[in-house]
Amino acid sequence: MKSKYVPHIILAILAIAAVLSYIGARDPSVWRVEMASVLIVEALLVFTYPFFKFSNTSYIIVSLWLLMHTIGAHYTFEHVPFGWANDLIGSSRNNYDRVAHFVIGLNSFCVAEWFHKTNRAKGVFTCAFIGVIFIMAMANAWELIEWAYAEIDGGSTGAAFLGSQGDIWDAQKDMLADSLGAVCAAAFFVFKFGRKQ
Repeated sequence: MKSKYVPHIILAILAIAAVLSYIGARDPSVWRVEMASVLIVEALLVFTYPFFKFSNTSYIIVSLWLLMHTIGAHYTFEHVPFGWANDLIGSSRNNYDRVAHFVIGLNSFCVAEWFHKTNRAKGVFTCAFIGVIFIMAMANAWELIEWAYAEIDGGSTGAAFLGSQGDIWDAQKDMLADSLGAVCAAAFFVFKFGRKQ
């Protein structure tokens, strides 16, 4: 398989996953809310592809996030079958969303790559740092969006979208998971692109 086809194959997989996610979704109203961000990101990647191409590594990273979010939309994050992992760490809480937040954090690699390839920042360490800060800011903004939507909705859809599962520190833990993922991806970015300098 030629590497130039990887983004097209990923897009096809995500499109199929979105359709399957919709079929028999646990709560169609939650599905619509959760999938809005997925479809927006997918549309942006398709629109920008003729003008800027990320590495296949970046496309794979972002697809992991979108795929996990698509699965979460189908079940609602609280009800994704993830018992084996929860049992492994002795948790009664469904931690699928925490893993998803960590995967979202990995997208600091994509941000760093964009700054690096467009020469908007100099040096791989600077680009990696910007990637981490971007993800931390995005994580903060997302938690505020979840809170605002839950307040406006005021019902079960808003509560499912918020996904705190009764944990009063849910937002802070989610942001920590995002940040840890971002730092890990930033280190990988420095390793991958630093060798080319």
